[in-house]
Amino acid sequence: MEFQMNSAIKFRNNTKLLKKARQTKPKLLFKQIVPQKVVKVVADQRELFGYRAVSQPQKVTELDRLSLGKGDRIVLDLGDHQVGHFQVKVNSIGSPMDAPLWLHVVFAELPAELGTIHEEYHGLLSSSWLAEEYLHLDVLPSLLKLPRRYACRYIMLEVVDTSPKWKVTFSEPLFTAESAVSSKQIAELNSGDPLLDKIDQVSCKTLHDCMQNVFEDGPKRDQRLWLGDLRLQALANYATFDNQKLVKRCLYLFGGLTTEDGRISANIFTQNNPIPDDTFLYDYSLFFISTLADYFTHYHDTEVLQDLFPIAQQQIEQALQLVNQQGQVVLDSEWPIFIDWSQEFDKSTCAQAVTIYALRQFIELAQKMKISIEPYQVVLDKLTKFATEKLYNQQCGLFVSGSRREINIASQVWMALAKVLPPNQNHELMEKVLNKMFPVTGIATPYMYHHICTALFETQHSAEAIELIKNYWGKMLEYGADTFWEAFQPEKPNFSPYNSMAINSYCHAWSCTPAYLLRKYLPAEKNK
Repeated sequence: MEFQMNSAIKFRNNTKLLKKARQTKPKLLFKQIVPQKVVKVVADQRELFGYRAVSQPQKVTELDRLSLGKGDRIVLDLGDHQVGHFQVKVNSIGSPMDAPLWLHVVFAELPAELGTIHEEYHGLLSSSWLAEEYLHLDVLPSLLKLPRRYACRYIMLEVVDTSPKWKVTFSEPLFTAESAVSSKQIAELNSGDPLLDKIDQVSCKTLHDCMQNVFEDGPKRDQRLWLGDLRLQALANYATFDNQKLVKRCLYLFGGLTTEDGRISANIFTQNNPIPDDTFLYDYSLFFISTLADYFTHYHDTEVLQDLFPIAQQQIEQALQLVNQQGQVVLDSEWPIFIDWSQEFDKSTCAQAVTIYALRQFIELAQKMKISIEPYQVVLDKLTKFATEKLYNQQCGLFVSGSRREINIASQVWMALAKVLPPNQNHELMEKVLNKMFPVTGIATPYMYHHICTALFETQHSAEAIELIKNYWGKMLEYGADTFWEAFQPEKPNFSPYNSMAINSYCHAWSCTPAYLLRKYLPAEKNK
């Protein structure tokens, strides 16, 4: 993983588009949650990450009967993953306070985060993202209201020190959860398969907790708007909460903050005034077109299309500058492609396919805008011809990638999604994938697993797609997931793109898509 630092790049602020983004900012909904129980986190090697939460006899309503001294701790269980703010009453018991209370508060999505909290951190991302606070309270009693927002299920209150003369009690813990939407807005799936229904419920919860002032990638860490995540969140949103304004807001934010040459940043910081990051990803820029096309298909909002079509056009024009005379996409090292966190496979054929995929959608939008599509159709034909003549291996019936002519699953999936081959050959392509590349290995994220499932559904391999959803997202449920994770390799469950499980996000936007896939494709299966 490499951090991009492009401080010399200058951005433009389109005041018209940013004004429309401000006008669609949601009014958050709040829900007060009392922790359900007190638990103890214990080591258990039978658990995936080596720890589990065990219920304790103490009742949350009777916390003030429990006095804690130096080194003591209690762990509160909210009962489910939540995003919001925490408060608790703190008091002293015994002699008068002759020293401040030194308190350590930790917020965790999984028990393992508490089990390993005192281990030294060596991750690639800043340790400032670790969800913990060290506080000194000089006067008790006090109502401790922490100002930062947290994503968690478990809250640990650890007394670092008091003095030998007095101890601490806690009472009336309260967590105020927040989201742009209410879980009451969506109907249950009722597929007839309990596992699929549970996967759908957790998918909806994942999306719910990531829907804040924007579609966040993850409420634990980053807490910002990423374009790749937005595209998938928007699809899941259309099938569930159907919140039009939030998608519109995010599209206007990206459209209003392009570089001077028209490129869109991969993500935007949105805590105060929106600030585009100096990180650029080839596929994410093109997915602005996809997100706009999906939005228009769902809402037929001509105002948004007219406002943002020029921005979409800039993205495709920038991408087509990387297409050579033969019709091959030649990536620029300063504009890398993401596809998946895994770096174990060549991604050049994926770049070819994503360009074709986005260009097809752009041409459809151009037709709606009554813009001449002829020059774009010419490039599309060149891109497709290169893919079928130079990248498609007729002998094995699979696409190759890179100078070593590597055959990997991501290339096949994206070529299937781009519909480079006729429908019958597309079906055969994914048939070969099932026969030669399953079970899937080397893929690190639910993001890429979503695309594998979509390619299977789109090529009439629905049973296999459903089985993959059950095996992959269902495996996270087996491991205790309340919301679905940022990174997960079933063959290497401890994988972290940041070299530390402590910094991984366990509620992540791009993992919510079973709610979309099941609602879109299951009805079609039933109607066959």
